[in-house]
Amino acid sequence: MKCESLVSINDFSKEEIMELLENARSFEENPNRRVLEGKVVATLFFEPSTRTRLSFETAVNRLGGRIIGFSDAATSSSSKGESLKDTIMMVSNYVDLIIMRHHLEGAARYASEVSSVPIINAGDGANQHPTQTMLDLYSIYKTQGTLENLNITMVGDLKYGRTVHSLLQAMSHFNPTFHFVAPDELKMPQEYKMFCDEHNIPYYEHREFSEEVINQADILYMTRVQRERFTDLMEYERVKDVYILHNSMLAHSKPNLRVLHPLPRVNEIAYDVDDNPKAYYFQQAKNGLFARQAIICKVLGIDVE
Repeated sequence: MKCESLVSINDFSKEEIMELLENARSFEENPNRRVLEGKVVATLFFEPSTRTRLSFETAVNRLGGRIIGFSDAATSSSSKGESLKDTIMMVSNYVDLIIMRHHLEGAARYASEVSSVPIINAGDGANQHPTQTMLDLYSIYKTQGTLENLNITMVGDLKYGRTVHSLLQAMSHFNPTFHFVAPDELKMPQEYKMFCDEHNIPYYEHREFSEEVINQADILYMTRVQRERFTDLMEYERVKDVYILHNSMLAHSKPNLRVLHPLPRVNEIAYDVDDNPKAYYFQQAKNGLFARQAIICKVLGIDVE
């Protein structure tokens, strides 16, 4: 296997996605393998993160590698005005792999073009979050037994939500039906609806977060309205609590329904949902470790078996 960056979920074919899911399953069975012995990985987080950064660092540690990097851009030379290009070229001198989160859309693609080592995109602005998508796919695969012909309802911030953008594109291989629930200010961007049209994927848009919509779903994918993406805080205040999932709303949902959320949540899932067996978001976060172990091995050309 050759080394290759992961910038977009579209960098992976359907066959590669399925291979990664099987490798994630293998890592769940045995997460402690020394396949990164002697390798150094940089985690460059120009934007705050908890789950993504910690799961990546745990993945590297469980694989026997070493970690360098930063979790706050203020502690890096970018605070002195160093360009992204110079940071990437400098760090790539020291490591075998760079895992990067950045607030600018396209930053990961640019980094992959100037780096001498593979780049894994851990989120670039409102654009893509491909490793979250892989753990989402693994979570869906585990809970539904398939990725084919599922009814997926996405709720909340569909405009800035990079997780839903990546998931939509990844699911295009598997004949989904989408329901998009969002206020006008946060609707799914036109480019992703055009993507659905081009791939003959049916989708329906809703303003109301109704039980009728919930009861059709196999996967209910909730999202946080992201304050950090808004330039107008009045607009944020107007839409931040527009959709809240309560346990009572799941009373007549499908038995196989699972509620996913990329986390962190704010108000969009009430705490009374947590004890419902259909709530899967904390297990979903745990799955991130195994999916990211599989991705690290994939981009470094390491045969899992």
